Amino acid sequence: MVQEQEGTGEPAKVMLVAAQSSAATTIGEMLREGWPHGLVISQTGRILDATHELLEYGATCVLLDAGPGGSPVAGIEQLRTAAPHTPIITLAASRDEELGMAAVAAGAQDCLVMSELSGARLARAIRFAVERKRLEAVLAHQALHDPLTGLPNRTLFLDRLRVALDRSRRNGSPVTVMFLDVDGFKEVNDTLGHAAGDRLLALLADRFRGLMRPMDTAARYGGDEFTFLFEGLAGEREAGLIAHRVSHAAGLPVALGDVERSVPVSIGVTMVSDPSTSSDQAISDADTAMYRAKKLGGARVEVTAASARGPAGAAARAPADADAAGRSELEADLREAIARSQLRVHYQPRVALDAGSGVVGFEALVRWNHPERGLIGPEEFIGVAEETGLIVEIGEWVVREALAHVRGWRRSRPGLTVSVNLSARQLDDPELVWRLGAAVRAGADEPGVLCLEVTERSVSQRPEVARRQLGALRELGIKVAIDRFGAGACPTSTIERLPVDMLKIDRSLVSGLGPGPGERESVGAAVALGHTLGLDVVAEGVETDSQLEQVRALGCDGAQGFLFSAAIPGAGVDELLARH
Repeated sequence: MVQEQEGTGEPAKVMLVAAQSSAATTIGEMLREGWPHGLVISQTGRILDATHELLEYGATCVLLDAGPGGSPVAGIEQLRTAAPHTPIITLAASRDEELGMAAVAAGAQDCLVMSELSGARLARAIRFAVERKRLEAVLAHQALHDPLTGLPNRTLFLDRLRVALDRSRRNGSPVTVMFLDVDGFKEVNDTLGHAAGDRLLALLADRFRGLMRPMDTAARYGGDEFTFLFEGLAGEREAGLIAHRVSHAAGLPVALGDVERSVPVSIGVTMVSDPSTSSDQAISDADTAMYRAKKLGGARVEVTAASARGPAGAAARAPADADAAGRSELEADLREAIARSQLRVHYQPRVALDAGSGVVGFEALVRWNHPERGLIGPEEFIGVAEETGLIVEIGEWVVREALAHVRGWRRSRPGLTVSVNLSARQLDDPELVWRLGAAVRAGADEPGVLCLEVTERSVSQRPEVARRQLGALRELGIKVAIDRFGAGACPTSTIERLPVDMLKIDRSLVSGLGPGPGERESVGAAVALGHTLGLDVVAEGVETDSQLEQVRALGCDGAQGFLFSAAIPGAGVDELLARH
């Protein structure tokens, strides 16, 4: 309950904007009835006066009376300009769906009908709007920042790079982009565990942050890759010195549990002085230089000028050409793997956090049993499967395989379900509903046995397509979950409109749970949003007892992670179920 301004101890302040004095009196009486203590009401009849007061004093919430036959859109836009983080509730004289939709589209949190209001209902609506706005602010920050390191993420970095390049075209000052890859990171994860890998990335981020000037940007671009943006450097010599300073800071010994390691990095640097260079090209040039540094070894820093052409340009293209040849070879091998039945499905359990509930389902994860390299994880081949469209065939096969396994397990554990990841490429498949519907009818006791998991990033790319496809699947009785929630940039409004049953909080948020309040607030906001929308909330990547205690205390309904079990072959599931 929002009984007072958060963190200040002051009464909550509701600003009422109503041109008619009778409406203002009625609304004021309702507020005092439903919120008798800890509330200050201010009232004005004009939007202009309201915006001035918001700029000067702020407010906890604004109630905007649309009046008989009025449109609140222009008023909402002015109020949001003055106070973008203050929630707005529109009050309409009568039920009007078009007016309500227009108000919400303009930025209001809700549109209420005056004749249907009571003091208690109005007070509840204000509290809900304030909490919703707070959650939106938390999620908006998450959309632009990496939850593990707190650094800007790829989206924010690319936005700042585009702005810097625009500025460079006007003033002629070069822009420097640095691309860093942590060498041997996979080995750290494989030998010491994902928690150690996460600690390493967080520690490196702290070191990088300490080297930056206020106008510089250090970002986590993805996985073990970091990018850096500098403006106004004197030349390649200064850029190289900064890169070596970053490399030295990264290479200092790192304590990972009982083990101390020095972690080398490979760095590519490009200086952009050609005004026609795009942000994608600048990133590509720095990435190419980084691969040259990785192959050359030594100082592991390679500096190039993005404006260089001719032989230098040809040298820069060589690694990219090699990568293309490698992808073609991988595609051919993957096609053969499908034909020769080399793919396998492993299963990671999902547990309910109610006392004694135990394992309630499994997530099906595809592996490749390569004849020469052994078991290969999806990170090495799913990207190529997506690019080539093979993911559609692989995805349908995983569904059929998983349903066949879970049907046997349900004989001893009737309530078990199985979830399968659904990629963006599959969402675009016009035959998706037909394919999966046929698989469910052939292999499931009931459609609800299957849950399809889609990432925030997948649904944010084409939200209307996702809504239509997922809606059709849900009509068949198949469950739907938003996977890796908190790692993408999907607006809350998009999530609300999607036909889903579950939110799965990304492991990067869960792994950051510690003594500080930062990630607890993020996880708590995700749980509150999920429950507000009537969804089950599951924490992914739970690896320690402390993380389990915290996600349970924050209200998560379920959990998944190495604390319970790694992904295991289907043959080991019966034994796992017996233990749990």
